[in-house]
Amino acid sequence: MTFVDTNYFLRFLLNDIDSHYQQSKELFLKAARGELELITSVVVFFEVAWVLEASYGQDRDSLTEALYKILTLSLNIENRDLLFEVLHLFRNTTLEIEDCYNLLYAKKLKVEDFRTFDDKLEKQFAKV
Repeated sequence: MTFVDTNYFLRFLLNDIDSHYQQSKELFLKAARGELELITSVVVFFEVAWVLEASYGQDRDSLTEALYKILTLSLNIENRDLLFEVLHLFRNTTLEIEDCYNLLYAKKLKVEDFRTFDDKLEKQFAKV
């Protein structure tokens, strides 16, 4: 099993450093062919989102598309189904991606009370 860190996803998605892009592409192709098993974490997923938005200025649609690509790769990531739901909520609201995750994670755990000082988030919790 091989852990994939943030920078591998970034180099693959951005194709900005050719040698790194080729290495990451080959790694993901090997996994797709079943030659090795890849794993990553939710932390890496959100790091990719942060870097793409903060450092590369990707808009909501581009960011959602890039993150969707990660979730469709042949790799293990915890809460994959929840992350797909997060991307849907993120695309269809003005909430930050981290808030979407926390909101849906709380709902998944059947939380009845969601404490926040963010009125927009609190209202969205009542809707979901």
